[in-house]
Amino acid sequence: MAISFILLALVGTIALILFLTLGTKRVFNADQEEREEMIKQIYQYAVAFITLIMVIGGGVFAFMSAADYVSPNPYYQSFEEYKDMKINNYKYEKEQAEKVEYTEEELQRQYDAMIEQQIENAKQRAVNGLIKSLGWIIIPFPIYVVFQRRINQTRKNKE
Repeated sequence: MAISFILLALVGTIALILFLTLGTKRVFNADQEEREEMIKQIYQYAVAFITLIMVIGGGVFAFMSAADYVSPNPYYQSFEEYKDMKINNYKYEKEQAEKVEYTEEELQRQYDAMIEQQIENAKQRAVNGLIKSLGWIIIPFPIYVVFQRRINQTRKNKE
């Protein structure tokens, strides 16, 4: 997410610089009222562009979170590795090591429960990510709509 913030700021800054450099010649030759109008337009386009990028990014992240929920990452530890880890695990109490004995059925139940827990944790993280991604869509979208309407209004007034 932090990388997307940086990328968004970078793209927005580049777009703003392009708008300013393309309109600089006209701004210097125009009177004060036209300059203010052009700066307002540049601001409106920049805000609309940045909020649109935020909505698109939120949509992509929402899709990825939904995909993680539908198909969570598999658990990679095999039963044999789990069994070996549990059998060789020791409880340390007062500097004495006592070996813990597990039956094959107990180990299998514990392993299955651990896998289920890992899948549930992955699904919960996906739901959490989906909610956060929806925030990236819901919050900037109304701002985009408002500024897009302002841009369209300005175009109609000029014609």
